[in-house]
Amino acid sequence: MSRPLIGICAAIEQARWASWDVVVALAPRTYATAIQTAGGIGAILPPDPAVTEDPDLLLDRIDALLLAGGSDIDPAAYGAEPAPETTGQRLERDRFEVALLRRAIERDMPALGICRGMQMLNVACGGTIDQHVPDRIGGSIRHREVPGTFSEHEVEVEPGSLAARAIGSGRAAVKSHHHQGIGRLGAGLEISGRSAEDDLIEAIEVPGRRYALGVLWHPEEDARSNVIRSLVEAAEQEVSG
Repeated sequence: MSRPLIGICAAIEQARWASWDVVVALAPRTYATAIQTAGGIGAILPPDPAVTEDPDLLLDRIDALLLAGGSDIDPAAYGAEPAPETTGQRLERDRFEVALLRRAIERDMPALGICRGMQMLNVACGGTIDQHVPDRIGGSIRHREVPGTFSEHEVEVEPGSLAARAIGSGRAAVKSHHHQGIGRLGAGLEISGRSAEDDLIEAIEVPGRRYALGVLWHPEEDARSNVIRSLVEAAEQEVSG
């Protein structure tokens, strides 16, 4: 059986190694490792203006789409002014991912958004972003305790939802690192998971699609998680179907 090809949308960042200090397209290796462990093949997808104009140029060549975490979405993508805490925006990445995600949903192609990727799913459906969650739920937010680390907390998901099928239960401990979240919910989306401690929206999905899910936590950082495996399994059905 062919191994499904999962496209991982890349971040655009300034990176330094050896004698180099350049702009790169990258994704943490944990995404590809999780995909490989689940039986898939991961491919990094850098923003491409031609694909932004015609997403099928790329979507015809992959079996599922994974929108990874990263820096903040440019508020221009959802018609807002940037808050002081919003940093690292790359509008070219935002436009690329919105175009891919909207078309993937139209095609009913499996798509998973992780952290920033979940927020992008909301933006792609016309929603907005809460630009600094601690302002709303208090400065002791457990979702981002120490810069550069992942905190652990619990989420509860709706019975029978795609989120519940993806994690394999109705409640799970997850790893998080973020300061933004969902503002106004996008059209056609359903909330399917929340933080057990502060009711923050943790999972959204598109009802009526085979697999269109966003989670605010980072399953690629947790060997116990079944979420990325569930995406690969959905992609395998795409290959065999």
